[in-house]
Amino acid sequence: MTQLYDLHCHSTASDGALSPTELVKRAAENAVTTLALTDHDTTDGLIEARACADELHINFVNGIELSVQWEKQCLHIVGLNIQPQHEVLQKVIAELHIMRTERAEKIALKLAKKGIPDALAAVQGTATNETITRVHFANFLVSQAYVSTVTEAFDRYLGDGKVAYVSTTWTPLETAIQAILAAGGIPVVAHPLRYNLTATRMRKLLGAFKNAGGQAIEVVTGRYNPDEMRVLANYATQFELSGSVGSDFHSPTNQWIELGRLAVLPVSIKPVWELWQ
Repeated sequence: MTQLYDLHCHSTASDGALSPTELVKRAAENAVTTLALTDHDTTDGLIEARACADELHINFVNGIELSVQWEKQCLHIVGLNIQPQHEVLQKVIAELHIMRTERAEKIALKLAKKGIPDALAAVQGTATNETITRVHFANFLVSQAYVSTVTEAFDRYLGDGKVAYVSTTWTPLETAIQAILAAGGIPVVAHPLRYNLTATRMRKLLGAFKNAGGQAIEVVTGRYNPDEMRVLANYATQFELSGSVGSDFHSPTNQWIELGRLAVLPVSIKPVWELWQ
């Protein structure tokens, strides 16, 4: 049987459109054999997702995607094969929830000053837990017809430097990596090219990541073309990092990103799943 891995996706536990159960069922329909749920800064969806995965005979991997700070740069670090309730990891999650709540309050104030009231109450009503993301605000802006699409919401209001953007200092990179390791997990740099780093900065980041105990890098995602994947494969080789694959699926409405619709990991790269198998 051909194995199909998808080790990066999101449910309604953070900013995804599908419940954990719906997400796993969609993965099964797309022939995914091993799935990791990696919601932003929360493990709340993992029990539900695992129960469904067990019923559908999908190998399920406990995951998370932590928001971190490195030299004033916001990054995302995925943790794979974690122990969800480990106290060190849960302490970091609790701190991140406080940061997200404070950011949400500031975003809502900025929107109110631009004539868009009641945003905070609306996003609190749609977020299933304390993990409020900018996507929740974007969906609110779409639902109230202030913008037509989520992309427009970021372009006009929520993106870096826009009128409702709020700069946040997240958990330090080293702290996040140590929390994932303490929970028995594998730290992975998520979608490395999204941060728009120069080659020099990327090498500096990956050096810091590796020195702190990082073990893998996403080489294949739903967003990267073959040239970009070759660049990431070279970084994986240079820094002796394993390679991960993940769609970063959020919603069925995005026709370009789908669970399991992924290129094959280059044969020269050690797969991240070999670290826990």
